[in-house]
Amino acid sequence: MRTLKLFLFFIIPSCIMAQKAIITGVILDKNNEALSNVNISTDNHGTSSDKNGFYLLEITADLPVTITFTHVGFKEVTLKNLLLSTNETFEFNPILNSDVTQIDEITLTATGEKTVSAITTINPSLIRLIPGANAGVENILKLLPGVSSNNELSTQYNVRGGNYDENLIYVNEIEVYRPFLIRSGQQESLSFINSAMIQNVKFSAGGFQAKYGDKLSSVLDITYKTPVNFGLQVDASLLGASTTLETSSANKKLSSITGIRYRDNSLFINSQQTTTNINPIAFDFQTYENYSFSNKFNLGFLGNISLNNYQNQPKTRTTNFGTLNDPKSLSIFYAGSEKNKYTTTLGALKATYIVNDKTVLKLIPSIYHALEEEASDVIAQYELGDLDTSLGEISNVKRLGTQFNRARNTLDALIFNIEHKGKFTTNKKAIDWSLKYTHEDIRDQLRESEFLDSLGYFVRPNSSEFFNNQPEEPFTAPLEALQSINATNFVQTNRVSGYVQLSNQIQLGRNEVYYNLGIRGQFWSVSHDTNESKGQFIFSPRGQFAIKPDWKKDMLFKLAAGIYHQPPFYRELRANDGRVNPDVKAQKSFHLVLSNEYSFMLWDGPFKLISDIYYKNLSNVNTYTLEDVRIRYVANNDATAYVYGADFRMTGAFVPGTESWISLGYLKTEENSTNRGYISRPTDQRLKLGILFQDYIPTIPDVKMYLNLVYNTGLPGGSPNYSDPYNFNSRLRDYKRADLGISYTFVGENKKAPKNSWLNSFEELSGGFEIFNMFNNQNSITNTWVRDIDTKQQYAVPNYLTSRILNIKIHMRF
Repeated sequence: MRTLKLFLFFIIPSCIMAQKAIITGVILDKNNEALSNVNISTDNHGTSSDKNGFYLLEITADLPVTITFTHVGFKEVTLKNLLLSTNETFEFNPILNSDVTQIDEITLTATGEKTVSAITTINPSLIRLIPGANAGVENILKLLPGVSSNNELSTQYNVRGGNYDENLIYVNEIEVYRPFLIRSGQQESLSFINSAMIQNVKFSAGGFQAKYGDKLSSVLDITYKTPVNFGLQVDASLLGASTTLETSSANKKLSSITGIRYRDNSLFINSQQTTTNINPIAFDFQTYENYSFSNKFNLGFLGNISLNNYQNQPKTRTTNFGTLNDPKSLSIFYAGSEKNKYTTTLGALKATYIVNDKTVLKLIPSIYHALEEEASDVIAQYELGDLDTSLGEISNVKRLGTQFNRARNTLDALIFNIEHKGKFTTNKKAIDWSLKYTHEDIRDQLRESEFLDSLGYFVRPNSSEFFNNQPEEPFTAPLEALQSINATNFVQTNRVSGYVQLSNQIQLGRNEVYYNLGIRGQFWSVSHDTNESKGQFIFSPRGQFAIKPDWKKDMLFKLAAGIYHQPPFYRELRANDGRVNPDVKAQKSFHLVLSNEYSFMLWDGPFKLISDIYYKNLSNVNTYTLEDVRIRYVANNDATAYVYGADFRMTGAFVPGTESWISLGYLKTEENSTNRGYISRPTDQRLKLGILFQDYIPTIPDVKMYLNLVYNTGLPGGSPNYSDPYNFNSRLRDYKRADLGISYTFVGENKKAPKNSWLNSFEELSGGFEIFNMFNNQNSITNTWVRDIDTKQQYAVPNYLTSRILNIKIHMRF
């Protein structure tokens, strides 16, 4: 068995160490009043709830534990077979009642809950520990099967053949948005999600419930912490710094968690092949405040301010590419600069009223504002030559010309939401409903141009009106850009959406059965200048079914199916020439997902194998091109597409006391535009392998190692701007990346400092280093297309991503 582990992870596992996890929550009676002095106990540990009903109990991780809740005058509640991972915090809020029977053997998985609704639960501690160029939730998602990203500089991701715009993100049930104008991963910086503030993470790669919104691919559902004590956390590295403050009032009614982050991506950008003067600075302030007016009424506030100032002055670039038989070298000399600013703010309230122990009502208003500016003037003179690989010399140099790119783009987006949500629960049935109104006001000015010169002659647009025979015949017409966009758009969208769904858990013989049936609907209209589209309506039935057979083997089978729509957002309404088509329809997809979860013991530890097979049939497809992370739509619905694939993930304690996993996925996705035949979509990522692995040194258990490995087969290489993608079918090289982190814990949960030591002031203190792209693989995300004016041939020159980088970091908590 040890040999197998070595083969899987290339490292020797360690001996068993006693690791801990935490269960916490608030205990109430049937009137939703807090219960104090409730005894909470396991076989060898115990505690009691305080005057506010709050409790916290430390238990042994990776082993089944039974917990009992007892109080004079109330029936005993028993939580059986609780199985938590190392350092996991699980929230359980029991209601003690004098006229109800004992809870019947709630069996929970290692993630803290029985997952039967197409949702993956991710341990927040993993998110904060695993290394990555953009460490955080998205970094972990990219290690899951079905989720891919070939750009470590970007926090965006594709899920099962979808694009970046097809993913829903919620924080405390509030939908959040990404910047619109970002065109390259290096212009990005901070994800909206602050990892230090996370309590729970849920993710669905498809087949999700009706309660989640109208998108085609995935849902990321984040819950921020509600602190019960004071805490101050500081993290710093060569990439930036962050601090997180947790506070709670003496009566536990008011709690607050606030995070401030600063990031500078220069370390990554300077490792690329373009020599540049770069100044990418990002700042983020985020807070979640929560006040309990009573045991029935609670009010939360989520606020965010994000500033991203990206300034870049490229100088030179040399890229070697081609084949073994025909190696080429491209040299580019730059002048000019780009200055981009992205400013976003979000404010949202969440009012929760508990009518009784069966009914909960919520009201969630929010407002989001984004102001994005792009100012770019970059001149690039480039030459192409043959590369002598044995001598490293360049010969037969062709001075191809000069390219001048200019952009003056401004986008002002204001999005207002107000939503009512409710839930009624009785026995094991639950009915959820919602009604939501959204108003989007987008003001966009798009001005871009590209001029191309060869041997002193401007290359004009490929149109009959610009035909010329230079230099044989003089051509005196005014200079025209080879490509240009000049558009001003004022677009307003009004949406009304809602859902209702029924969840139920029943016994079928001795088998446990769960099902969820729901319906979503949305009506919207688009106003563009003086034109207004006809109102459009969509109807989305969805359902999930799960059965846990009464077998000796712990098996869970799930089936999810439904109709999923994606009504167009502003970017999907805007064609690649800048014009807006207000009549773009919602893209439509039929999802079918069949899953199995098999839990078992292996190497004296808990393991789980999760298997999915899925199929999507898409219609009304709005085709697009992808350049780095910039998506440009055709703004019509003239295509059909399909996706099918299979995902596998085995997770467990490959090394005792830790959580690791290995995932494997295969997919194929193609589209047929205007009946011209099927070609690969830009996200046709065929094979995906991801490994997340943790280990420690047996003799020095405070030295820990974190490793993530990703292998993706190459994506389609794309096509030049405004070219026909049917004429370009090449693929990028395979994406291979390994990130390693080593840390040492000076003070931690299981390692306290002596009272007379200066370390005693720390609750947690650790430090270490990370090596990104450990094997220094040359990965590329897209191509630069270089035109040979003589032969009219276009060369696809790979844009390589970051090389090997060393980062040093420190973590402190007081």
